[in-house]
Amino acid sequence: MKAVEITQPGGPEVLVMVDRPMPELRPGEVLIKVSAAGINRPDVFQRKGAYPPPAGESDLPGLEVVGEIVSGDTGTTGLKVGDKVCALVAGGGYAEYCAAPAVQCLPVPKGLSDAEAAGLPETYYTVWTNVFDRGQLSDGESLLVHGGASGIGTTAVQLATAMGHKVYATVGSDERARAVEALGAVQAINYRSQDYVEEIKKATDGKGVNVVLDMVAGEYINRNINCLADDGRIVIIALLGGAKATIDCSQVLRRRLTVTGSTLRPRPVAFKAQIAQSLKTHVWPLLESGKIRPIVHATFPLERACDAHAMMDSGEQIGKIVLTV
Repeated sequence: MKAVEITQPGGPEVLVMVDRPMPELRPGEVLIKVSAAGINRPDVFQRKGAYPPPAGESDLPGLEVVGEIVSGDTGTTGLKVGDKVCALVAGGGYAEYCAAPAVQCLPVPKGLSDAEAAGLPETYYTVWTNVFDRGQLSDGESLLVHGGASGIGTTAVQLATAMGHKVYATVGSDERARAVEALGAVQAINYRSQDYVEEIKKATDGKGVNVVLDMVAGEYINRNINCLADDGRIVIIALLGGAKATIDCSQVLRRRLTVTGSTLRPRPVAFKAQIAQSLKTHVWPLLESGKIRPIVHATFPLERACDAHAMMDSGEQIGKIVLTV
């Protein structure tokens, strides 16, 4: 099969199309003939040599695919050979064929294109487990999303809004602010020209938000603490601003705050299967009704993965970048 591999750590140019053996299936896995694959920030980190795949997983980049099941063990999932599915994988998505645990496959929601469906698994699994499970966003509570125009950001804004929450977001330009507000955010804050802490305080009458979904960390942590309402939670899912921070622990104590976080890729299949079932129950109906929809900024053919990564590196996209096969 044709696949895109990382020849050495570096820039987008290290992504090269090669011939690879077909994936060997393990028990409980299916083989998917890939029609599209989503690009995510962890792919960029892996390309740079900073995020190796878990032991035993494919060294090829790519954490989400859509395509047709052509063989394998569907177990008790109700899926069968010939079904069109989107799947979360721990690697191997940038290829013509990809192995996936059957329990991490979900039917493509009615009305979505392959490119749109390829942008679902990584972002929706991540948002659900971090905002609603770990962050415990509950009725009447509000959410602040950093990186509101990213794939994760546009997903979090739409999903939390559709579930009745007030959502605020930070973005890097006025254009992105308007785009994110069009997706349902009550206010998008341009962090280049505005102090998001002050804006959140003004917007919430000084109370703050209940949950912060943070992709930045670093110096943002204390600023996020200042954005929180009492009993608020910060959930860290990436470290774009650095891995270390000095935290004002007095506020954590006095106001009963929580700082937590998670990574999805190394979690066991059984854990991801639980998320899949939650998505099928709570989120897939919203997708099929058109209340929410994955935002695809651009598509590139598989052989132009390097160009797709160059776009990701530039930070110009609003929503997802997708490879088509």
